[in-house]
Amino acid sequence: MKRNFNEYNISILSDFYEYTMAQGYFNEKLDNKITYFDIFYRSNPDNASYAIFSGLEHLVEILNSMKFNDEDIEYFKSLNTFDDKFLNFLKNFKFECDIWSVPEGSVIFPKEPIMTVRGPAVQAQLIETIALLVINHESLIATKSNRIKRAAKGRAVMEFGARRAHGIDAAVYGAKASYIAGLCGTSNVLTGKLFDIPVLGTMAHAWVQMFDTELDAFKAFAKSFPNNCVILVDTYNTLKSGIPNAIKTFDEVLKPMGIRPKGIRLDSGDLAYLSKQARKMLDDAGYEDAQIVVSNSLDEYTIRDLLHQDAKIDSFGIGERLITSKTHPVFGGVYKLVAVEEDGKIIPKIKVSENVDKITTPGFKNLYRIYDRKTNKAEADLITLFDEKIDETKPISIFHPIYTWKTTTYEDYILRPMLKQIFNKGKLIYDLPDIEEVKKYCESEVESLWEEFKRFDNPHIYKVDLSKDLWELKNDLLKQTIEMSKKN
Repeated sequence: MKRNFNEYNISILSDFYEYTMAQGYFNEKLDNKITYFDIFYRSNPDNASYAIFSGLEHLVEILNSMKFNDEDIEYFKSLNTFDDKFLNFLKNFKFECDIWSVPEGSVIFPKEPIMTVRGPAVQAQLIETIALLVINHESLIATKSNRIKRAAKGRAVMEFGARRAHGIDAAVYGAKASYIAGLCGTSNVLTGKLFDIPVLGTMAHAWVQMFDTELDAFKAFAKSFPNNCVILVDTYNTLKSGIPNAIKTFDEVLKPMGIRPKGIRLDSGDLAYLSKQARKMLDDAGYEDAQIVVSNSLDEYTIRDLLHQDAKIDSFGIGERLITSKTHPVFGGVYKLVAVEEDGKIIPKIKVSENVDKITTPGFKNLYRIYDRKTNKAEADLITLFDEKIDETKPISIFHPIYTWKTTTYEDYILRPMLKQIFNKGKLIYDLPDIEEVKKYCESEVESLWEEFKRFDNPHIYKVDLSKDLWELKNDLLKQTIEMSKKN
């Protein structure tokens, strides 16, 4: 069999049981039954208060071009599992689902629907794996990137992680997600080309080693790239040769050209100590405006510590700990059936688990964010049934879904619907914003949160509550399911 991994059909990327269930729906004449699936997640990475939603544009592109070619059909035939009717369905596949989603770049919280899929059971089932793959990965990297960006306190942060990413797509789309979440650019040239993201980078240690002396290497680089001269100074000895040779290069190559150097990069050692020494040496030589860039297995925690130690750092290059989200490498998004249609009516469905945390919230739902009108700060999220009406002229009271005596009332508020319709019967009806708009939107989303929600350690927990009608529906279904299980 041909194995050209540059030409594979991504439509076939799925867990096998999605196809066996789809075949089963055909067998039971359930293939066209209208179903509702929610995507949500149960806990934030790194014990944070919130996450950043990313991956919508990527998923839209995949669903817009979803089809199965002749090679795919032959492969399915070879598995001796699927009948001709199902294979013919795949051969003529046309995506026909409705999808609602929060916008890309949104701040999101556990257990709320961030995407809802409505459509024929066979179609809605087949897109589960790819939807989760895209959203889980890109939301994970966006969330980590935003934490790192916030730790830098206004300093530039660059994504340098391609060589440590978990695969090609992880490198490309991880870098894209990092840019959306606030980073200023990437070293990944393919990402830069595909998404019009600034590409950044200068030299590696190999450049320095290629020359007889470190000074020769620095001067050659400065001559080639005088307007973007950031010199890597730690190949041999940062303080005794690297920085002195960088200063000499600035004096002898750039100064005669009338060009100010961009700066130096530190990639090893005690970055707090070395940056302080480097700053003094550069300032004493008259290069107060030369930037100090640091890299070397950094994340939000090491950046926070460096700045707490008054490190003299202007920007950060972040690699493996960002592109793999090393401290929390999994985003736990799930895709759960929440309702079906029967005789034109929506019938809610609930999953009851041995683990209480995994009990789902049934029904076709809507999601609202409550803002304080005076401060424009987000106060809470409210999940309702889709057709519920909220009178915004009256105070709104919410209650904890478990500890129901805990209530909060908002009087002077703005109510914002969070879910936008993306597809209508398989047709894209949502205008996808460009990446700069998404980046700006993401920044405004994070700014709408109180600082207490942004702490790295023990952040305040954001309220996500159910409307009274939805809470009663969930509890009634839960009781019915428990009673039914006793009889069976």
